[in-house]
Amino acid sequence: MSSPVLLEPVVPLSARRRAVPRWLRRTTGPLFLLVLWQVSSATGVLPSDTLAAPGTIASTAAGLIQDGTLPHAMLVSVQRVLNGLVIGGVVGVGLALISGLSRLGEDLVDATVQMLRSIPWVGMIPLFIIWMGIGEAPKIALIALGVAFHLYLNVYAGIRGVDDQLIEAGNSLGLGRWGLIRHVVLPGALPGAMTGLRYSLATAWLALVFGETINADDGIGFLLNRAREFFQTDVIVVCLIVYAALGLLADFIVRTLERLLLQWRPTFTGK
Repeated sequence: MSSPVLLEPVVPLSARRRAVPRWLRRTTGPLFLLVLWQVSSATGVLPSDTLAAPGTIASTAAGLIQDGTLPHAMLVSVQRVLNGLVIGGVVGVGLALISGLSRLGEDLVDATVQMLRSIPWVGMIPLFIIWMGIGEAPKIALIALGVAFHLYLNVYAGIRGVDDQLIEAGNSLGLGRWGLIRHVVLPGALPGAMTGLRYSLATAWLALVFGETINADDGIGFLLNRAREFFQTDVIVVCLIVYAALGLLADFIVRTLERLLLQWRPTFTGK
């Protein structure tokens, strides 16, 4: 009895999925929600006073861009985030290095940081206003506080998570303390640091929303609060979209850094 002959080659399911561009698959969900939103607004299911239609929001965004209001607000908010990120990053990474590289440093630093971390950082707003006034300082301090804790936890965990066998291998190769730190400990802690950076950026944008409620007269949060007072749902959604876009841009930058700095670490990327 002869074996059956396959007239067409069998194409694996994974190859079929790869035939559709990944960017198209990733945009399917957002496009579906956008179409559903537009249809609901056009049919009256979603009233305009509850949520403006996508077309109205696009027109509002174009107007805010043309008169320079939105670009200026974005520039102010990004500057606040960058300032808070630098200050919080220096503090968080510095404390993590002190605590992670030394048992004495851990005894002196870790308990205090863990205690302060349990305090909701948003609850520090009244004290920041009393200490620093209502200018830029409390806004940046709030962002720095949220950033510092995330970086501290992840960098500290990354340092203490380095395989002890790697340390022994470094010792056998004649590396001293600073050689071990430079060539073994810090590269091993880098994945944790990048994870902490991603969390820190997300927290920075969240802290910015709260920070710009402190008597702000510019920035995206100022536009958001002013739109809330006048029930301008189109402006509110524009501001939310800007927050989301800036957050996605920051996450893309960190992912790019991870690909460049962590090429030595193969990871599972899904099937």
